[in-house]
Amino acid sequence: MTTVVCPGSFDPITLGHLDVVRRAATMFDDVVVGVAKNPGKSGLLDLETRAGLVRAALASAAEAEPGLARVSVAVVPGLLVDFCREIGAVAVVKGLRGGGDFDAEQPMALMNRHLSGVETIFLPGDQRYAHVASSLVKDIVRHGGPVDDLVPAGVTEALRAALGQPAAGS
Repeated sequence: MTTVVCPGSFDPITLGHLDVVRRAATMFDDVVVGVAKNPGKSGLLDLETRAGLVRAALASAAEAEPGLARVSVAVVPGLLVDFCREIGAVAVVKGLRGGGDFDAEQPMALMNRHLSGVETIFLPGDQRYAHVASSLVKDIVRHGGPVDDLVPAGVTEALRAALGQPAAGS
C-alpha cells in the first residue's frame, strides 16, 4: 500500500487544498492530510480546529466522492519527515498555484529528501483556485467580505468566530 502525506497549515482549508487532496486520493492508496503548525506563520485557528475543519470538509466531499472516505487527517507534531517515517509515507504531495509556490516549496522538498529520502510530488493546482490563498481568505473575512465560494462549508463561520465577528445574518 502506497501512503503519501498532503501537508499544510490549512489555516483555513480552501477548495484549492481540497482539490489537491482529491486528486492525490485518485493516485495513491492511502492519503494522510497532515495539519501542521508553521512557525513562520501566525495562525488564526488552533491546530485542532484546523484538523476538525479538514475532517468535516473531507466527510462532506466523500458523500459525492467515496474515494475521499479513505483519506485520513492527523496533526503533524514536529518535523514533517519524522511524521512521514512514523506513518510509512513514501512521498509528500504538494499543490502549486504558480511559480512563486514552486520557489517556496522546492527548498523544503530538497531538505526533506536530504533528511530522510522522502520525495515530494508537485501537483499543479486547478486554475479555478489559482488566486485562492488561506491568507487572502482570512483578510477578506476580516473585512466582512464573502468567501463561501472559496472554502468548504463551515470554514467561514469558524473564521468569523475566531475573529470575534457575528455570524452571517446576525
